[in-house]
Amino acid sequence: MVQTTTVDTIGQFVDQTVTIRGWLYSKRSSGKVRFLLIRDGTGTIQAVVVKNEVSPATFALTDTLTQESSLVTTGTVHVDARSPGGHELQVSDITVVQIAEDYPITPKEHGPAFLLDHRHLWLRSAKQHAILRIRSQVIEAAREYLNREGFILFDAPILTPAACEGTTTLFETDYFYDEKAYLSQSGQLYAEAGAMAFGKVYTLGPTFRAEKSKTRRHLTEFWMLEPEAAFAELEDILSLAEQLVSHLVRSVLTHKSEELKVLGRERSKLESVLPPFPRITYDEALDLLRQNSIDHEWGEDFGTTEDTLISEQFDRPVMITHYPLQTKAFYMKSDPDRPDLALCVDVLAPEGYGEIIGGSQREDDYNKLLERLAQHDLPREPFEWYLDLRRYGSVPHSGFGLGIERTVAWICGIQHLREAIPFPRMLQRIYP
Repeated sequence: MVQTTTVDTIGQFVDQTVTIRGWLYSKRSSGKVRFLLIRDGTGTIQAVVVKNEVSPATFALTDTLTQESSLVTTGTVHVDARSPGGHELQVSDITVVQIAEDYPITPKEHGPAFLLDHRHLWLRSAKQHAILRIRSQVIEAAREYLNREGFILFDAPILTPAACEGTTTLFETDYFYDEKAYLSQSGQLYAEAGAMAFGKVYTLGPTFRAEKSKTRRHLTEFWMLEPEAAFAELEDILSLAEQLVSHLVRSVLTHKSEELKVLGRERSKLESVLPPFPRITYDEALDLLRQNSIDHEWGEDFGTTEDTLISEQFDRPVMITHYPLQTKAFYMKSDPDRPDLALCVDVLAPEGYGEIIGGSQREDDYNKLLERLAQHDLPREPFEWYLDLRRYGSVPHSGFGLGIERTVAWICGIQHLREAIPFPRMLQRIYP
């Protein structure tokens, strides 16, 4: 029987006859030869159909094939350095599964709106395919690293009874018995409960922010990786963050070099991402901004302009610590030496890609956490369970959230987060 295989393993079958199942990416003709570029999800391969080496019906069939027609192709594998992946298929037979209708996404230029309306088909293009394979590698590498470091996966709920990052960016929905529920802004609060039970945990899942933002750095729905560790202080998560990010980049460089080539990504920009990362305080960041003629008032959080300028000063991610407490979330612990500062960190990716990590040491003192809830005008009742974590065996603990899409966009060198997730949700887009 003829072996059915995939493009990514085709090199194991040189000079053997195999079957590939996939879709026609493109085709061209040269006299009595047809060149079919076939993709199967794992890669692409050139299938060569020679008129005198196949049946007349098979050769005639090639002229009816349209872009994205599905087909089963049988042939002999040959080494060919000029072909995609270094191999080609000398065709002996083709079976058509379906002749596709006129494909709407052609090699000509299309605008972003058109492509996003056809996102379900745009995913098949070489660039989008490369981006999402890199996304998959980033998530796999993150799990690999955290599992190795003794963290366990801890699934947090998507429906929550209260805010985590502030009430102004919540999606509200009706729950049972006239109760209200909200789409999760973060799995962090639940991860803290997990850390008190298991020591070291991480959550990975979708999070939602109802910000009415149209910038290329914002999505309404995005994925976050959130490690949380008991008995960890700020310095511990600074080390964890730089080791994790470095591991993600090395994993992509090692396993997804072809995808980086498709994207035209300069490897040198990623090869420098090695620990230790530069570390500066919020006050030092302000000095850096002033040296570059940006007058930023103390106590205000940084925006896109400030993040971009700061990150462009470094060849690897930069860690900014000790922001003013007033700019940060209620759960962050204040610096005992300077109570107006938070024991926190933002990690900015280089090349102007902005914040990819936000984290902190958490407030572990019951009474201080109560004060922080009041300062942020948050009701106590929905947070009683969270306060329990400070009643029963409270310990110093810390964690951070890594935005998957921002990390993928930076590693890929793409400009907009909408391409770093299969189906982006934005201010004016919920289709398809």
